[in-house]
Amino acid sequence: MQISSKTNELIEQLDKKFLDLGQDVNVHLEGLLHSKPITYWDYIQTDALLNLQIQRTKLPDEMVFIMYHQVNELLFKMILWEIEQVAHQEQITAAFFSSKLMRISRYFDMLTSSFNIMREGMDAEQYMKFRTTLTPASGFQSAQYRKIEFASTELINLIDNRFRKTIDRNTPYEHALEHLYWQAAGKDYTTGKKSFLLNAFEEKYRVEFVAFTQEYNTINLYSKFKTLPEEVRNEKNLIHAMRHYDYTVNITWVMAHYHAANYYLSGGDTNKIVKATGGSEWAKYMHPKYQKRIFFPSLWTSDELENWGNDV
Repeated sequence: MQISSKTNELIEQLDKKFLDLGQDVNVHLEGLLHSKPITYWDYIQTDALLNLQIQRTKLPDEMVFIMYHQVNELLFKMILWEIEQVAHQEQITAAFFSSKLMRISRYFDMLTSSFNIMREGMDAEQYMKFRTTLTPASGFQSAQYRKIEFASTELINLIDNRFRKTIDRNTPYEHALEHLYWQAAGKDYTTGKKSFLLNAFEEKYRVEFVAFTQEYNTINLYSKFKTLPEEVRNEKNLIHAMRHYDYTVNITWVMAHYHAANYYLSGGDTNKIVKATGGSEWAKYMHPKYQKRIFFPSLWTSDELENWGNDV
């Protein structure tokens, strides 16, 4: 059989690739003779994925709830994957930065619109029954979402609004973590006592969070943006992408979550507040106007900062 020039070229490229790795290309080529063709279900690991849903009750819509949150976690992983590429890219163009931010924003657009799956596609009566079996677990305990926040902005912008003046870059990470805005969901600041929700979360992830915040201290999205040349920072498409991402995550997505929670926990009656499964005062914890979570504060006017979340 005559080998085409294209095949020869590919063999030469493979030979160089494996030579650089200190490997024998012939061994790898021989291995191809014994390998089986890839299938969709093997590549996606469909069987494993579809066996990860374990209900705690017999109520049918609990399955919707479980799968919905698993889809969220997969999207969070996709978001972190995109952020990581920006964080570790040495030479960043405005086009590259903008395209990644808009891609991440589209993932959050999916997350925002998907709340209708629960709001319109899950029976409220069933939810109010099976939710009691979830106590004290809470969506608050999504470590991936916390990492998205850490990787998006400087830690000071995630500190509880009441304590930001007491925190600076010289503050130990462990102390800063004690004053993050989401601590308010499970901590009595007058006594320092933490709920089981918060204690369990920190026991599982505290060391990992400290390491992650250290890693992203100078390579988070906001820090990377501020190191860019002035002409790149002033590029209109990049500024638009930064502001769009900030608003999408900290206003649009948060409020979609807020309204979905309000629909189920209070029946739309703001005077009837039911505590979340983790025991937090979810209304004040979630609404952006209370904590003013803003990833890129320098890209907003003083009026926009002052009124953050007031118009939703």
